[in-house]
Amino acid sequence: MKHVANWALDIAALRGASYADVRIVAQSSRALTTKNGKVGSASDAESVGMSVRVIADGAWGFAASDDLSRAAVEATAGRAVEIARASARVKQHDVQLAPEKAVTAEWTTPHKIDPFTVSVEQNIDLLLKVDSELRAVAGITLAETNLNFNRDEQWFVSSEGANIHQTKYSTGAGYAAYAFAGNEIQKRSYPNSYGGQWQNKGYELIEELRLAENARRIAEEAVALHHADQCPEGALDIILDSSQLGLQIHESVGHPIELDRVLGMEANFAGTSFLTLDKLRTLRYGSELVNVVADARQEHGPGLGTFAFDDEGVPGQCTPIITNGLFTGYLSSRETAHTIGENRSGGTLRAEGWNRLPMIRMTNISLLPGHEPLSLEELIAATDHGVFMQTNRSWSIDDKRYNFQFGCEIGWEIKRGKRARMVKNPSYSGITTEFWNSLDAICSRDEWTLWGTPNCGKGQPQQVMGTGHGAAPSRFRDIKVGSAYRGS
Repeated sequence: MKHVANWALDIAALRGASYADVRIVAQSSRALTTKNGKVGSASDAESVGMSVRVIADGAWGFAASDDLSRAAVEATAGRAVEIARASARVKQHDVQLAPEKAVTAEWTTPHKIDPFTVSVEQNIDLLLKVDSELRAVAGITLAETNLNFNRDEQWFVSSEGANIHQTKYSTGAGYAAYAFAGNEIQKRSYPNSYGGQWQNKGYELIEELRLAENARRIAEEAVALHHADQCPEGALDIILDSSQLGLQIHESVGHPIELDRVLGMEANFAGTSFLTLDKLRTLRYGSELVNVVADARQEHGPGLGTFAFDDEGVPGQCTPIITNGLFTGYLSSRETAHTIGENRSGGTLRAEGWNRLPMIRMTNISLLPGHEPLSLEELIAATDHGVFMQTNRSWSIDDKRYNFQFGCEIGWEIKRGKRARMVKNPSYSGITTEFWNSLDAICSRDEWTLWGTPNCGKGQPQQVMGTGHGAAPSRFRDIKVGSAYRGS
């Protein structure tokens, strides 16, 4: 593939580009679902193509093609330069790239079992077994399961001399049980809502999740919610499980730290950000216990935001985002690093595929676990009155990522350190900085999980990317609870 990329680099240089990079991407995916005992969908898909990104006359140009013939590749490179020159006519300033050492590298996601070596028949048999377990519980009216595998192979070559070959695997699985009764629907998901758990692993993740073994418990909880009391309302302490906290991090930390949003370069889907540049190293984002990092390195874990190099050849890094409660960092690229006084990119530029322009994306945005030994049950025992909430059901947040409301699938009222009763329709709301400043306890590493969010949308045309969010169950004091599902 390097010779294909070199055709594009040569033409870009001949046409006057001061910088050029080429990405050739081959993607394979498998997606399977079942619904109430029947196969809902089954698809295998493949895609191969290339893109050329250039700077000419101080402006960006981008073009892509699924034709890798020499004529098509050279035409694509020429078109990218033409677009750059047209863009330069309306530029406000020249593109300024932070320096980056060009490297030659090979990297593959660590995995034990290539998921594409497991037959579709075996995949479907597993899903139908889970489906059967869910529907064996009286009161379950809808059971849905899903299984997903992805393999992305990419070659990155630049005019600066970079030559990087990466192969990334990701696996995801989950299911949901719905119970319809009267005018109410209750739902329980496993191991998380919105597709379950996703990680950069092989088929071994499916074995680790113990899908069938947990199905009846999940279904029984969905039915039991119909007989549960409504979640109490008022200012209460809440404990969030790690999966709900992962989404809280995604929405109220991950999106607002995207530097292109802060600078007004991007506002699609999630709006802009309240984290203006003057807040860097001055804003008290959370309590002293809050330490959040953006970590793409393999040692952080098999998150969907883990990689060796981003899509402009910058190594995956760990950037401190919140340090002992103080806001300390953004997600940046080679183009934006200088706006925050950095001389190097944070390595967060990624694209959904070969036909999309790379943009700043979350890596693994994680809340670090507490230093002191603390289990979930010990945290509950140390809480006098509150609600333990688990698994996201809904969310809403404003276009500055500041005011929010979240609903969860299930909750347990805590009284005098014990789970007193199951409650339905739990919800909470707050203001981002006030909420994170109310955090007063985080469980330790043994309770920490790196969750995958496979469906983060950004950009126009939209790009859907995977991100990771590590968290351990945590307690927040005096939070507004209730009202989201009042009367349901």
